[in-house]
Amino acid sequence: MGNGLTKQAVPALLTMLAILVVWQITVEWRDTPRWLLPSPLDIAIAMIDSAGLLRMHIGVTLLEMGLGFSIALTLGVLVAVASHLSGSIRRSVYPLLVVSQSVPVIVLAPLLVIWFGFGMAPKIALIVLVCFFPICVSFLDGLQTADSEILQLLRAMGANRWQIFRIGRLPAALPALASGSKIAATYSVVGAVIAEWLGASKGLGVFLIRSQNSFRADRALAVIVIVSAIAIAAYLLIELLARLSMPWHYGQQGSEL
Repeated sequence: MGNGLTKQAVPALLTMLAILVVWQITVEWRDTPRWLLPSPLDIAIAMIDSAGLLRMHIGVTLLEMGLGFSIALTLGVLVAVASHLSGSIRRSVYPLLVVSQSVPVIVLAPLLVIWFGFGMAPKIALIVLVCFFPICVSFLDGLQTADSEILQLLRAMGANRWQIFRIGRLPAALPALASGSKIAATYSVVGAVIAEWLGASKGLGVFLIRSQNSFRADRALAVIVIVSAIAIAAYLLIELLARLSMPWHYGQQGSEL
């Protein structure tokens, strides 16, 4: 597992390193104003100089992410299971899930601030709305696309509905849940920053808007780097948890490769 992930990461790291080198050389060669386009070295220096302030803002954003994602995961699993077990619930809820994704996040965020104030509640609510859809839909699809042969075998052996769900459908749907959770985890940090950007006193979104207003492009880009790193870390964390909890699935993938 470790060797496979390393082999996949090396090309991406080499490509990123090449981009950073070209970026640094271009900025230095063209003598680009630092307020317009700072170099990667300028961004790194800005991160070091603002380390103490960034640490506080990062902590707030991570707390919002963790709470929002946890609530979205719980609600997504419950609604997906209920929709799978009840056709009437599925027909009632599924269209609403699709419609909810047509509303831009940038429109919802100010409304949530008006309704819930400038505290943490509107940020968590926005993260839940952003993360709920991929978790619920992916898990529901996984439950409905379980191996029909396994389900028929369980019925032939006299298994009841709960046993069929627990033995036949739930393990088969866990990879889909992991995929949806990885997508939602990357969305959660974006949702948190957008919510903070539109109304908050702490968080990376606040640091970003203050940096933009001060024409500190180096600090603004530093926030983008940090947000990207958090999203990648969240993705890899769920990937690790999925591999630990579903060794049969990833072992099968490795054998096929």
